[in-house]
Amino acid sequence: MSSKKQKLELTWIGKENRPKLEPRILVEDPEKSYHAPHRVGENDFFDNKMIFGDNLLALKALEQEYAGKVKCVFIDPPYNTGSAFEHYDDGVEHSIWLSLIRERLEILRRLMSETGSIWITIDDNEAHYLKVLCDELFGRKNFISNGIWQKKFSPQNDAKFLDNNHDHILIYAKDVNALDMNLLPRTTEMDSRYKNPDNDPRGPWTSGDSLRREYREYAYYEITTPGGRKVIPPPGSSWRFNKEDVPKLIADNRLWFGSDGNGVPRIKRFLSEVKSGVIPQSIWLHESVGNTQEAKKETIAHNSVDIFDTPKPERLIHRVLHIATNPGDLVLDSFLGSGTTAAVAHKMGRQWIGIELGEHCHTHCLPRLQKVINGEDPGGITKSVEWKGGGGFRYFKLAPSLLEKDKWDNWVISKEYNAAMLAEAVCKLEGFVYAPSDSLYWQHGYSTEQDFIYSTTASLTHAQLQQLSDEVGPERSLLVVCTSFRGSKDGYPNLTVKKIPKTVLNRCEWGKDDYSLRVENLPKAPPKPGQQELF
Repeated sequence: MSSKKQKLELTWIGKENRPKLEPRILVEDPEKSYHAPHRVGENDFFDNKMIFGDNLLALKALEQEYAGKVKCVFIDPPYNTGSAFEHYDDGVEHSIWLSLIRERLEILRRLMSETGSIWITIDDNEAHYLKVLCDELFGRKNFISNGIWQKKFSPQNDAKFLDNNHDHILIYAKDVNALDMNLLPRTTEMDSRYKNPDNDPRGPWTSGDSLRREYREYAYYEITTPGGRKVIPPPGSSWRFNKEDVPKLIADNRLWFGSDGNGVPRIKRFLSEVKSGVIPQSIWLHESVGNTQEAKKETIAHNSVDIFDTPKPERLIHRVLHIATNPGDLVLDSFLGSGTTAAVAHKMGRQWIGIELGEHCHTHCLPRLQKVINGEDPGGITKSVEWKGGGGFRYFKLAPSLLEKDKWDNWVISKEYNAAMLAEAVCKLEGFVYAPSDSLYWQHGYSTEQDFIYSTTASLTHAQLQQLSDEVGPERSLLVVCTSFRGSKDGYPNLTVKKIPKTVLNRCEWGKDDYSLRVENLPKAPPKPGQQELF
C-alpha cells in the first residue's frame, strides 16, 4: 500500500456534471426595500439584503463582493424526504440532491470568513451522506460537531419503528485553527451551586471529586486529613494530583476535608476562577431552544392563512448565532424559508443576507421583517434580547440572463439590460469591481488602481478606439468590451478589445434561471470529446 494518504471522496451518479453558472447582477426594487423611519439604536443596520430568486444563482451573484466576509452561514435545505411540502419540492433522487447541494456548499465555503462557521440542519435521510460530502468540501479537520436538536417532544404513536424526534446540525469551520466561537452564558442556577462555608476570602466555591476512576501507581498514596484520619483511594482508583502537590494544595486551602476535617479531600473550585460562560454541548433539548410546535406558532403570528410547513424556532437560531457570531457580524441564510434567520439576526444586532426562491419570500419573509423593524413582533426572542425595532433591509431580485436568443436563434444581449446593468454585468463577468466614474465615461470599473474596464453596445470605430487610447494614457490600461469594432484592435498598447457576446459565450449556461433542488435541474453531461457544443 502506498505510504501517501489517499483522499476519501463520496461518489454518486452524475457527480462529474457541473453547472457553468452565470454570475448575475442583483437589481434592487426600492418599493419592497424597507427601513425604520429613524434610528432606534446606535448600531442599527440598514443595508441588510433580502434576495428573491434561485439561491444558487444568487450565491454566485454574491461571490465577488462577499467572498471571505460571512461570519456564520446557517442553512436549512430541503431534507430530501420524499414528502411533498407546499413550499418546497422536497423529494429529490439521492444522487441529484447531493449534486445540487454540493454546488451551493462550495460557494458558501468561499463566502465564509477565515474565522467563520457553517451550520446545516438536516434529518436522517441525508445527514450521513452530507457529513461525508462536507468532510470532502470543508476538510475533516474542520468538522466541529454533529449537534442534535430535539425538534418535537410529544410521542408519535403511529411511528413504524422508532419515533424520530430529532434533527442533526452539522457544524464546520472554514479553518478550525482560526475559528472564533462564544461560550453560552452561565445561568443563575449554575452560580447558586457555589457556597462559602469556610468563609474563604476568595469567595463562593464548589467542590469537585479528587479521585480518578482508574489506578495510576504514582498517584496512589495515603493522605492524612487535618483531623488525623488516614485515607487512601478505593481499589481501582487514584488521586487526581501528585503526592508532592498535596502540601501546596493544603497550604493554599484548595482541598476541602468536610466540616469536621476528616472527610475524603475534595478539590475547591472558585466561582471567581471559572470561565465567564459554558462550553456548548452537542445535544440541544427543546426546553432550551424550542421545537417545531413553537416555531409554527411564531410563523402563524405573521401569516395565519398560508402556514409555513417546516419553520425553525427563533430560540434555536438564537443559540446558533450566539455561539457563532458577535454583534455586527454578517450572517447568511440561502434557504430563508419563513425568514426566521433574518428576523433573529436582526434582533441580535447582526448584519444579514437572506435568499429565498419561493413566493413565501413575499408572503412570509417581507411582512415578518417589516414587523421586526417596526418593533411590532412581540414573539420569539424579542423580550429576551429587549428588541425595540429599527434598522432595515434592501430587497433585490436576480437580473435576467445577460444573453438571450433572437428570432434567428443567435445569442444577443438581453433587451432588459440598460447601459448601467450591462456595465455592471460585464464587470462581474470579467472580474472587475463595478465602480462607474462620475467624470470619465470610460471608467465603469477597476481591477487595480491603473487597470479599468469600459463596456458599450456601440460598434466602435478606429477613431473612437484611438480617442479612448489617448484619454487612458500610457500609465493606465483599459479593457474595452463592445458589440463590434471596425478596423484592427491592434495598435493600441494600453487597450484590450473584446466583442460581446462572442467573448463570453462559452463561459456560462445562458438563459437558465432555475437550479432549484428538483430532479430536472441536474446539470447536463458535458459533451463527449470531439462533440461540438451547441449554443
